[in-house]
Amino acid sequence: MFKNPGGGALPRRRRRTAGTHAPVCCPNHVEGVKMAAAQAVQEMRTRVVLGEFGVRNVHTTDFPGNYSGYDDAWDQNRFEKNFHVDVVHLDENSLEFDMVGIDAAIANAFRRILLAEVPTMAVEKVLVYNNTSIVQDEILAHRLGLIPIHADPRLFEYRNQGDEEGTEIDTLQFRLQVRCTRNPHAAKDSSDPNELYVNHKVYTRHMTWVPLGNQADLFPEGTIRPVHDDILIAQLRPGQEIDLLMHCVKGIGKDHAKFSPVATASYRLLPDITLLEPVEGEAAEELSRCFSPGVIEVQEVQGKKVARVANPRLDTFSREVFRNEKLKKLVRLARVRDHYIFSVESTGVLPPEVLVSEAIKVLMGKCRRFLDELDAVQMD
Repeated sequence: MFKNPGGGALPRRRRRTAGTHAPVCCPNHVEGVKMAAAQAVQEMRTRVVLGEFGVRNVHTTDFPGNYSGYDDAWDQNRFEKNFHVDVVHLDENSLEFDMVGIDAAIANAFRRILLAEVPTMAVEKVLVYNNTSIVQDEILAHRLGLIPIHADPRLFEYRNQGDEEGTEIDTLQFRLQVRCTRNPHAAKDSSDPNELYVNHKVYTRHMTWVPLGNQADLFPEGTIRPVHDDILIAQLRPGQEIDLLMHCVKGIGKDHAKFSPVATASYRLLPDITLLEPVEGEAAEELSRCFSPGVIEVQEVQGKKVARVANPRLDTFSREVFRNEKLKKLVRLARVRDHYIFSVESTGVLPPEVLVSEAIKVLMGKCRRFLDELDAVQMD
């Protein structure tokens, strides 16, 4: 309290704090904030964003109750509307297709089924009568087991455990009998093994199918054979011989990799590339070189070179653009969360489209067994 020169105390002044009342916001500003928040949520739900030093939004977050205003409860009609499969490329041994509208868990389950649970026929037992080659019996049997056999596994049954002989409904039999000899017509000064020796290379073409029971009537000639006839099994020299009998049975890749019907089965998310600002001139050319060929296209617009995203599907996401200080701020790299690009390469045992169909049947069987287990638990 201050002293009054004339006597008495001066009254203390009350201080008022500025801004004690809530500020009045502009309606346009509020709407802008809401739109930005909605866009951020939508990006988190639908895109996996690739940054310079990491990846964002890698986890699935669209489960019920996680986002306000979104109904993420399972709905069959909505799933059937959004889910679709598009075949992009198909030839004799490979298939590329898009599977859209599913979760990563289902996509990965489908991939694992292709690798390990679609059955094929493969060599299981090798009865070696004579092997004087430099390849040991165990190594030779292992090499024979990895040879893909062209036979439809759907026409055979699984062999019963402990059954040593096998029958026509669960076993295929092949004979391999090759003996190497000298070529009497070879030139004396020749050093080429292909000219000096006869049968010095043992190929899968030397494998002969031996029908069991009525298999000769069921399968036309040439349908049961190794997929490729030029796979090298062993090399021999004069006097050496391989004589053996092979039994092929039905199995799955989960038991042994030789039964896996695919050489590769993989998927990747569809790339999504967005230019945040127009890229013109030399920067456009430089940007196109940062991506795989065909991803960024440079066009002439009113005499200027302008970059545009032509086909993001072709990009491998090397993230080379992040090494350019000027360009890295002009591009957003992302992947569509529920758009899977599957690549299936068959070993030749079955066409790739048949393998995909069989994998779907296996997945459906798993779902039925799961539902049956649930019903059994509820009944108990």
